[in-house]
Amino acid sequence: MTSGSPSDRSDPQGFAGQPGPVDDEAQWRRPAADAPSLPPPVPPPPTEPVAYAGPPPTDPPPAGWRPPLVVQAPPPRALPAQDLLRLDEAEQRARTLTYGIAMVAGAVMILVVLVLCGRVLL
Repeated sequence: MTSGSPSDRSDPQGFAGQPGPVDDEAQWRRPAADAPSLPPPVPPPPTEPVAYAGPPPTDPPPAGWRPPLVVQAPPPRALPAQDLLRLDEAEQRARTLTYGIAMVAGAVMILVVLVLCGRVLL
């Protein structure tokens, strides 16, 4: 291997000849068994909790101020009456057509499966 290649971790110059740590994983290793342990951290001194002072003061709006007026839209017009019998008949025709198309598609799929299975067996 050449010096400075990324796979050469023993190079004292680090990667690509640049100075750097030789072992990137050193900080994550366990300390040696005979190494002295660090003392526990000193807790910060206790502080008194700060009382909530409330929301910041607000300024009232100027006298006579009103929100912008939006033009009122006219009320919606009345919809035409629905012919419920005609709607039911149209839904029934649509359902019949949908079932017919589904049956034809199912029959075609069964025929395709039979043809494919027949070709495998022959």
